[in-house]
Amino acid sequence: MKGQTLNKQTFTRKQEINFLAMVSLFWFAQYIYIPYQTTYLTFLGVSSAFIGMVLGAYGITQLVFRFPIGLCADSIGRHKCFIVAGTLFSGLASLFRIFLGDAMGFLVANLFSGLASAMWISFMVFYTNHFSTKNQQTATSKIVMFNNFGMLIGFLLSTIGYSRIGMKGICILSLCAGLLAFFLSLQIKESCKKTEATDTKDLLSVCKIKRLWLFAILALIQQGIQLTTAMSFTNQILKDLGASNGLVGVSSIIYMVSAVFFSAIGSTFLCCKKGPKFWIPTVFAIVAAYCMLIPSTQNAAEILFLQTLPGMSTGILFSYLTSEAMCGIEAEKRSTAMGLFQAVYALGMTTFPILTGTIASAISIQCSYLVLAGISLLGTAASSVYYINKTGCKRSK
Repeated sequence: MKGQTLNKQTFTRKQEINFLAMVSLFWFAQYIYIPYQTTYLTFLGVSSAFIGMVLGAYGITQLVFRFPIGLCADSIGRHKCFIVAGTLFSGLASLFRIFLGDAMGFLVANLFSGLASAMWISFMVFYTNHFSTKNQQTATSKIVMFNNFGMLIGFLLSTIGYSRIGMKGICILSLCAGLLAFFLSLQIKESCKKTEATDTKDLLSVCKIKRLWLFAILALIQQGIQLTTAMSFTNQILKDLGASNGLVGVSSIIYMVSAVFFSAIGSTFLCCKKGPKFWIPTVFAIVAAYCMLIPSTQNAAEILFLQTLPGMSTGILFSYLTSEAMCGIEAEKRSTAMGLFQAVYALGMTTFPILTGTIASAISIQCSYLVLAGISLLGTAASSVYYINKTGCKRSK
């Protein structure tokens, strides 16, 4: 891979603005209903175990489709078709929430939302391919920041609008945002030059990269805990303490503001100077502390303060895990590698909510959070041992 970029295309300023706006709209559509999903289903009388299944459904289709999508994207050398499909599915998924509105409707909708998120591989690879190899961490942090920004705007509008327009109204906004993202995706410029097909066996060789597997498993822990706690069951803990729907929304907003802030910090010189060797183990330890503190807190204000901690997980930890996983991967294999990486962490998004809901129903929510804390500490230990024994990664040129 030669030259200053990972491909021969470069963004114009307008193209980059349109692309990042599309990214924010996409994640707005995917997450606007999230702050109230758990509490809404609880209000309908759905059990914690089934709620865990609904949450886990979002990860199931990602687990199944992400690796094949990445392999296919590398094989044909195209990303636009997957991006267009992802934006379309992100909006259409909410049709099930709008017209069914019950637990089964949310279960089916989350399967389709998961299929939309499975296309995120192409969003990431297409965007980062426009940057030089030395700027991959900065590019990753930037797209993650706009990812989180879309979620933040969604959380803001859902907090303001939920008591006025209800879950159905929130889901209509999701549908509209997804369709807007779809129309923006149609404007993406992708090189029409035919690329030489890469042998499937050669693409599958990424499965032998131990480093990729390590950071994929660490991302499994990070994503599983994030979806299960900060975005789901922590809101239910707030409701159990007597918090209003508005306060539940504020909790999600605080988390997302923190995520956007730390995503921006993740691309700065100060953060990069410390590097992944410092940040990855440290933030895993912070996440463990969060999981231990949340269920033992009896004050809603304290939970609101603690919601800033998983923002570090989303903003700094996840971007570092992604860039570290992709480090040294050849350009023509990046989608396949990203597909494997995202498929593995989708397993966490599927199993962790189900595990947490099952433990909460059988024992207590406190016990389930302590289990998650222990898993996060395993992430701290594994990453610490890795960096003690490794000097780093030489990035592909």
